[in-house]
Amino acid sequence: MIEIIGYFAAVITTLSFLPQALKIIHTKDTTSISLGMYALMSTGMFLWFIYGIYQKALPIILANGISLVFTMIILIMKIRHR
Repeated sequence: MIEIIGYFAAVITTLSFLPQALKIIHTKDTTSISLGMYALMSTGMFLWFIYGIYQKALPIILANGISLVFTMIILIMKIRHR
């Protein structure tokens, strides 16, 4: 049961970055988002991803691996379109 909760949490937190990533991809407008926040968030997700690998915790690996892709897209677009 607890693993199911982990998977639901992984899906919800991962999907939370998708609307922002899609909006930025379509509009190329990154003026209202924080470079520092996305840099810190991407770093944190990378570290959680590594932690998940060492713990063999699939929900942590999946959630943070996929979320890292979304936050890196946002971060790269923010740096490119300054």
